[in-house]
Amino acid sequence: MSRVLVAVVTYNSAADLPQLVASLPAGLADVDWRLVVADNCSSDDTVEVIRRIAPTATVVETGANLGYAAGINACAELAEPDEALLVLNADVMLERGCVRALLRTCSNGEVGVAVPRVTRSDGTVEPTLRRRPTATRVLADAVLGARSGPWGERVAVPVPPRTIDVDWANGAVLLIPAEVRSRVGKWQEDLFLYSEEVDYCRRVVDAGWRVRQCSNARAMHRGGDVAASPALWAQLVTNKVVHVARWEGRTAAEVVWATLLAAQLIRLPLRRRTHRRALLELWRGRRALVTGVPTNPAAPPEFRRRIPVTGAIGGRA
Repeated sequence: MSRVLVAVVTYNSAADLPQLVASLPAGLADVDWRLVVADNCSSDDTVEVIRRIAPTATVVETGANLGYAAGINACAELAEPDEALLVLNADVMLERGCVRALLRTCSNGEVGVAVPRVTRSDGTVEPTLRRRPTATRVLADAVLGARSGPWGERVAVPVPPRTIDVDWANGAVLLIPAEVRSRVGKWQEDLFLYSEEVDYCRRVVDAGWRVRQCSNARAMHRGGDVAASPALWAQLVTNKVVHVARWEGRTAAEVVWATLLAAQLIRLPLRRRTHRRALLELWRGRRALVTGVPTNPAAPPEFRRRIPVTGAIGGRA
């Protein structure tokens, strides 16, 4: 039986934790597992809640809001050599047998990241599967939106459900086998939020493994509307440029930068504060972004003090 370290990164997550923790015994049925929570300096009672409802969990207090990737790394540092890493958002609920099915998906040695079929709170399927972001795909998504089809980043959810390999998947629920975790290395902490799972999955695929959605593993993700937060939306948009710069080069990043800038201008009447913030960050950060250096518009000052931002990629297998 494979051993699993369940890694949960929290930031003001007290309201979400009871449902997550309650779902773990069924979701990890017949699996040898333990829970590690990395808290990014929550200002609510997240740490007190997790210690009360999961007294055997290991809680790592990072001391600052260092972002999702840094939280995952803090959990992974405590993993034993034979432990797979199950990365979970705090607002996730696992369905019965989810992790056992994910482990079976990885058992042949071909799969480096296994993900479940994810639904939203209302039962609709969440589109978590993606193709690699390239200048062409970013352009298709910016112009055509949800209608971009095979030309864009989003991979259509198979109907009826079936196992499918993709370039990357949303980071809310990811199972990473021990060997993969050891060889691929740490997550890119300077990304703070967004594109960190894109980068990690790309390194996994380039090292010879596959990213696979297991059709009989299920989870629910409450999620939220990222576009409702100007800072988070700006973070998502600018990190797209950074990712393409690091993997596709400056010319491709220049195209992505211009495309995203135009998209924010077009959508400005829909959500003025959100798209205005993204415009500002794209314009102000252009020289850095197109060379692969994040501007981290959503990151608090303590992140900038603790995580020096550089253009180095590092950690590729």
